[in-house]
Amino acid sequence: MSDCGCDKARQDLEEYLRNEVCKTSHAEIAEHLEHCPGCQDEAHFARTLTEVVARACKETAPEELRDLVIARLRAQPVS
Repeated sequence: MSDCGCDKARQDLEEYLRNEVCKTSHAEIAEHLEHCPGCQDEAHFARTLTEVVARACKETAPEELRDLVIARLRAQPVS
């Protein structure tokens, strides 16, 4: 297996983290990340950001806040 290099690893990083690259590319990027601290840091940041956004998307506002927002929207005059 050959190292794909930083440019290729960074270009395909998001797809790699979502397992959306072919097996060959996945193996090459994984090998590159194993030996490149800079790309490891970028992959760690991207993975952490993705996890934080996913958690935030699962959170919901309290029922009282939702009701208040809907009531205020309904009270606004329609233009």
